[in-house]
Amino acid sequence: MKKQYLLITLLFLAANSIYAQFTLDGQFRPRTEYRNGFGSIIPDAADAGFAISTRARLNAKYESEAYQFYLSIQDVMVWGENRQILPDDQNDSFAVFEAWANINLGKGWSTKLGRQSIAYDDQRIFGGLDWAQQGRNHDAGLLKYKKDKFMLDVGLAFSQDFDNPTGFQSVGTAYNTSGFFTYKTMQYLYAKQQWDKFSGSILALNNGFQNFDTEGAADGVSSLQTIGTHLAYKAGSFSANANLFLQTGERQNEVKVGGAYLLGLELGYKASDKVALGLGTEVISGNKADTTDKTEAFFPLYGTNHKFNGFMDYFYVGNHANSVGLFDIHASAKFDLGKKSSLLVKVLNFSGEQELPSGEKSLGTEIDLVFSKAFNGYGLAVGYSQMFAADGMYELKGVTEDLAASSQNWAWVQLTIKPQFLNTKKE
Repeated sequence: MKKQYLLITLLFLAANSIYAQFTLDGQFRPRTEYRNGFGSIIPDAADAGFAISTRARLNAKYESEAYQFYLSIQDVMVWGENRQILPDDQNDSFAVFEAWANINLGKGWSTKLGRQSIAYDDQRIFGGLDWAQQGRNHDAGLLKYKKDKFMLDVGLAFSQDFDNPTGFQSVGTAYNTSGFFTYKTMQYLYAKQQWDKFSGSILALNNGFQNFDTEGAADGVSSLQTIGTHLAYKAGSFSANANLFLQTGERQNEVKVGGAYLLGLELGYKASDKVALGLGTEVISGNKADTTDKTEAFFPLYGTNHKFNGFMDYFYVGNHANSVGLFDIHASAKFDLGKKSSLLVKVLNFSGEQELPSGEKSLGTEIDLVFSKAFNGYGLAVGYSQMFAADGMYELKGVTEDLAASSQNWAWVQLTIKPQFLNTKKE
């Protein structure tokens, strides 16, 4: 019934759109992937993975002078996951991706409440993770201010995972959902100022993670603080972006964090109308501690991590959370091939920020290729990545070189269609 109620809501909004601006659009995004070493070293004895998944979204936005309302529903389907005439989805992936209201408070102030995608700057700490078919969202409330080229956001969240909202007193506030830095509480402040050629932002983020004792009872909250800045400069054909972030406090289960940092620098140069060049480096601190209750390893939390450190997702995409860190040097070139098509070529060299137990630091080199072409109303992207693993990568991923497949690669094809069904303007 959940699906029917959502569709009825969309139709109701459409029927009332004459009084305000209303848009109804969608997305159809099937992606085919061949995985032969994606995310980790694949052993020679294992078979490569091959599958097709589809993201289908329906988005509705209603705007008036007093508020904006947005609803996005989605289903992520793997082809063939349901047997024939199955009455329900096998993986129950139908979900509300976003559902929020932004209320205008006047004089540049507003408040945005509900399930929403949060993304800032280059999406290193907060990002929408659009590459993942399911995407990333937050259930949060934001107080927002914007005037000229200055903006300020204050975000708050308090998470619960029980279904009976009338049982607050008997159930309590223990939060049993964990993993992937899922938080019980979140508070942050984000501020950004833009000038003609330069912009700078600061982020102060606190996340609270539910702890449990040995008997499974709630046992307080661990708080992790992430503080940093993103700087951007652009003049003519040259651009530069820098990140500096620090982490301190505690991770889940009272693991102390100290001296954790992320440093990044990206340089860009538009060599011609058809060629854009890039050069960058990123250093992410690793774990130096010998004990399990302390770490110096930084983790970029809720960013679009697929965008960084190679498209094969060997680092910080559900992995590498308390390891040797990373030293990443990369270079890229993007070629405009004409008729709405382009080719991206990127080479990345990886080393551990700390040594592995063997003393090895070199992890390997990855090459990423992405061809993109826009057609009339839809787009097509084709990608290929190859990992040339060094000795340290085999040690890091727990697969010896003699047992690993001779080639570690990944290929994909993605079609994206974004139809617009309705767009009315206020009368």
